[in-house]
Amino acid sequence: MTADSGAPAVSAAGSVPARSSPATRPALTAIITTFNEEDNILKCLESVAFADEVLLIDSFSTDRTIEIARAVPGVRIVQREYFGSAAQKNWAMDQITTPWLLIVDADERIPERLSREILSLLERGPEEDHYYIRRENVFVDRVIRHSGWSTDKVVRLMRRGTARYPNRRVHADLDAQGPTPTLLAPMVHYTCRSLDQYLEKLHRYATWGAADAFRHGRRAGVTELLFRPFWRFVRMYVIQGGFLDGRHGLVLCGLQAWSVFLKWSKVWEWHRFRKNGWPVDLPAYDEAPETWEGRG
Repeated sequence: MTADSGAPAVSAAGSVPARSSPATRPALTAIITTFNEEDNILKCLESVAFADEVLLIDSFSTDRTIEIARAVPGVRIVQREYFGSAAQKNWAMDQITTPWLLIVDADERIPERLSREILSLLERGPEEDHYYIRRENVFVDRVIRHSGWSTDKVVRLMRRGTARYPNRRVHADLDAQGPTPTLLAPMVHYTCRSLDQYLEKLHRYATWGAADAFRHGRRAGVTELLFRPFWRFVRMYVIQGGFLDGRHGLVLCGLQAWSVFLKWSKVWEWHRFRKNGWPVDLPAYDEAPETWEGRG
């Protein structure tokens, strides 16, 4: 059997575990950010139903995201302009009052095994302020086991007020100080439903990444335009074993290399615009100090 034959079963959210009483443990709020996530939002909300509260921050979706979310009991919905994932999540963290929070993207699911582990941890009394959660990343219809994605983990469970996201438009991780253990059970991350959807996502992320680099004065030379994309492919496909993911791995690694080239091409273009006196249309940033420092 080749590495590309057969598709392993993808973890599902499963049935919702019985929610323990907040009187016996600290209460938990699940934070979800959305924009046009009608294909994802219901499954995502179902997977976090074990939380005591669910706060959905929507960026004025134009599809049925809000309609679907409103039909789910116990979901508090707030709409806010989108300035990037970091700004949105920092703002959301200041809108809750529970001692603990769980951050989940709309294309992610919390399987039953993980929800039980989180509730058990809270009932025992967490020894640390924040915890990593591993991610099983699904590309089209397969969990990617290599390509560097198998070691993916993010800080998503935390005590309120102990960490913030840095001021970046994309790929910002929580700045968690101190010991940060990793939970045993992973969440499931559905990175894309189709290549069209993934290409649109890559283009958006490349633009945001280019904006971060441009704002910090970075320039795009031969190293950025040629060697960075080439190295991304070699690192993912050869060194990190992307070839073991079969054709899924080949396509994924190729697209990841393309996204690096696209990012630095945009940086190059914007510097040409600036040199010619043309306007550079960067995405909007949230510059409010309280977004990055907290309400205090």
